[in-house]
Amino acid sequence: MIRASLAIALALALGACASVPDAAAAHPEAQPYAASADASAEVDAALARAAASGKRVLMVMGANWCHDSRALAGWLETPRFAALAAERYEVVFVDVGVPQTGQGRNLDIARRFGLAEMPGTPALLVLSARGELLNRDTATSWRNAASRSEDTIFAELATLAQSPKR
Repeated sequence: MIRASLAIALALALGACASVPDAAAAHPEAQPYAASADASAEVDAALARAAASGKRVLMVMGANWCHDSRALAGWLETPRFAALAAERYEVVFVDVGVPQTGQGRNLDIARRFGLAEMPGTPALLVLSARGELLNRDTATSWRNAASRSEDTIFAELATLAQSPKR
């Protein structure tokens, strides 16, 4: 009886897995987060470019192990997003390790811009050329980027790009 119950439970579990769509098929992926990068220098360079160009900085704080971070980075590499970024943003990727387990890195950069903690990855910070965080209320809300639609992500980035310049 126990074996039959286990067999039925296993069959149901496998059937459920087989019916779940492949998350990677729903979004592109990229792995731009470099643990060896001098993240502070890259952020400073992005701010300098933004000051010279009149653009904003789009700082994506994530990790290559995180499917949501890879999904958001993947969208940013598509032609539609790349055109928006080229016109309105200086993009910089910051590897944050695994902050959820106490093995984070570059978290001082998040604190520099007013984020006391990083509850998950990725975080997306939109900064003025002077380094002001313009999306404090949504910066850490991107932990579900892989399940957001392309249009939803694009609309939010376009809105953040159009808000009044500082």
